[in-house]
Amino acid sequence: MLRVFAEPAATAGAAAAQGGSPISLILSFVVMIALFYFMLIRPQKKKEKENKAMLAALKVGDKITTIGGIVGTISKIKDEKVMVETGTKTEKQCIEMERWAIRSVEKVISD
Repeated sequence: MLRVFAEPAATAGAAAAQGGSPISLILSFVVMIALFYFMLIRPQKKKEKENKAMLAALKVGDKITTIGGIVGTISKIKDEKVMVETGTKTEKQCIEMERWAIRSVEKVISD
């Protein structure tokens, strides 16, 4: 019974080994690496570049959201530290955080 399943597998493997050329094997690896680059690596690098540009363009008065979900307005920027005001107009709180902890900046639509 085992022989019935083993023989077709062995003949299929031998046929693949005889019919395949080294050039087609190398070409398939090149295509696979290119797919990984264009589907995974390139978009990730593009996103990192956009994030660095966003963090470099921060200025006082920008409304931001942090990676922890805190929403506030930048009141002071000093090197890699950012002071963020949160709360209401009557009860403002200042939080000091790292620049890298900012997830997004609210885009102000001006006419």
